[in-house]
Amino acid sequence: MYRTIQQSLLARIQAILLAKYDVTLTNLVVEQPPNIALGELALPVAFELAKRLRKAPRAIATELAAELTAALSHLEGVASVEVAGAGYLNIRLDRTAAVRRIAADQHADIGGPGFRLVEHTSINPNKAAHIGHLRNAILGDTFQRLLRPDNYKRGYEVGVQNYIDNTGVQVADVVVGLVHLEGKTLDSTRELLTELLETNQRIDFYCWDLYARVSQWYTADAGQIAARKQIRLDTLHALEAGNNETAEIADLISTAVLRRHLDTMQRLSIEYDFLPRESEILTLHFWDAARTLMIEKGVLYKETAGKNKDCWVMRRAGTEATIAEEGTDPNLPDEDAKVIVRSNGTVTYVGKDIAYHLWKFGLLPGKDFGYAKFHEYPTHTCWISTVNGETPHPFFGHADHIYNVIDSRQNDPQNNVIAALRGMGYTEAADNYTHFSYEMVALTPRCAIELGYTLSDEDRGKSYIEVSGRKGFGVKADDLLDQLIAAAKSEVDTRHPEIEAAERLTIATQIAVGALRYFMLRFTRNTVIAFDFKDALSFEGETGPYVQYAIVRAANIFRKANTTEAESLAAIANLDLANLLNAEEGSSLWETWLLASKLTLLIEQCIATAEPAYLAKYAFQLAQQFNNFYHRHHVLNEADPTRKALLLATAAVAQREMTRALGYLGIEAPPVM
Repeated sequence: MYRTIQQSLLARIQAILLAKYDVTLTNLVVEQPPNIALGELALPVAFELAKRLRKAPRAIATELAAELTAALSHLEGVASVEVAGAGYLNIRLDRTAAVRRIAADQHADIGGPGFRLVEHTSINPNKAAHIGHLRNAILGDTFQRLLRPDNYKRGYEVGVQNYIDNTGVQVADVVVGLVHLEGKTLDSTRELLTELLETNQRIDFYCWDLYARVSQWYTADAGQIAARKQIRLDTLHALEAGNNETAEIADLISTAVLRRHLDTMQRLSIEYDFLPRESEILTLHFWDAARTLMIEKGVLYKETAGKNKDCWVMRRAGTEATIAEEGTDPNLPDEDAKVIVRSNGTVTYVGKDIAYHLWKFGLLPGKDFGYAKFHEYPTHTCWISTVNGETPHPFFGHADHIYNVIDSRQNDPQNNVIAALRGMGYTEAADNYTHFSYEMVALTPRCAIELGYTLSDEDRGKSYIEVSGRKGFGVKADDLLDQLIAAAKSEVDTRHPEIEAAERLTIATQIAVGALRYFMLRFTRNTVIAFDFKDALSFEGETGPYVQYAIVRAANIFRKANTTEAESLAAIANLDLANLLNAEEGSSLWETWLLASKLTLLIEQCIATAEPAYLAKYAFQLAQQFNNFYHRHHVLNEADPTRKALLLATAAVAQREMTRALGYLGIEAPPVM
């Protein structure tokens, strides 16, 4: 509702500016006054116009206020317009009308045309998922929830992809471990997978230890370093070439590990639509088509001198401007150019990524994956890339906007892909390419100790401990989730022994998942996270369980009042609420309604900035607002029927919007805590 009124108000102001001053402003800023007594919206538009119109801001604000006041009949929900300070326009809302509209669930819509492709998780299929992967997956999954159509918004058409690098060096390392450390062949690798399955052991856990061992093996013997490095390189080339026993071992292992990754993510309600694999990008010659296109567009050229001689390279973004500014001879070799194809003919990561993203935007002529069904979710099929696929099948390579959830260490490769698109003339695609970057996840020393790691005195004094898969120091995602569930279950068992054991486990899982997802989302993406069990599971402070507990509190009110949220919201439709809401005490109730009405505003902000942390903060603030209301008003003991109806409705609207906000964060509200 808040966003609906805001939109109609901004549209009216734009019309006034055009008619009265012949001015159009690209962006009109809307703020909230520091005190609810000053109104619900504040517009500094007069300050933006002052220089252009050569008038004092307050004089302009006075003129605008008069125009808006004359148009109040066309501004549903606006009670008055006032000039404040040096030229602010303060807007007061009709509280009674607004409350009724909020109760009736009137709100602005979000969405539009176009296919939005969200790529996230993208774990190398060589070992178990770890805590760092969870931040990526939770960020991406939350963002696609904000975009996707649902019964609250029309949303956008969305495809969720999980890129599988099944021919890369990490998979090659595991194959080296299997073949050269454990003496496995293709047949004995098949036997290993069968044995692990029959003994209820996980291949991704098995490879976790093997990957750490082989990483140490490469440098364990100084005299063998060169030979072992060559083994690694030969294995990598065999994987890229395909159609050999080494590649078959890699395919068996990477596919088995991938299935475990999907199981892990499904525990957190994270699902995918399509799993494109690098093996098909190679086999189907995506790069060959991209290379031809890049040469035709003048982006890719062969260097004939300098350190990159005989390489195919691409100038980095801004190079031409630098050459012009510094007066450098443009015919000299560009030593800073990005190598796309090495002198030995192998394609770099960036080259393959350019080809992949040309396909994503539908810009790779004549190229598409084959598609095969890989995993069935309750509501849809997850497809995987193949050479010769099934028909019919969906099509994912037609994105209008791309969001790549990749950590900040990949800034340079991501920028190179964008530069390639822009250099080829695909300006719109480049503008609609969002690198959804984020910082790493570490552990607090306390958390590392709780997980069984021995720390030095120096490490104990650090603010966080970095994890390393190669060194075997890290936290498997499943182990982390298991420990969170166990800790939550212990608390639920103590508080609610009367509940059946299976239901207690379900509740504990909801709390644990809520704690983990919220902890990963509450920090802005450019913040390093130091994970801690006690902080994440706390019922106090900015945590998922804190918001869940507020929802449970609200539900208890309706249970004891023998009513429901829906009945409570419907009950105020025809009540006279003006005296209650406009009184001084009513302002605190109104603040709860006002905050509850801002969900669409927050969703739009999250989408525009690619920052889900804003929604996590909103959920926490609404829970705080509700808890203040809960302690201040004794709803069940209220004698006045109109006042009691308003109090029940206030609890209901807070519960409804907290539940929705958590839903977009991928968090369920348990029945008890």
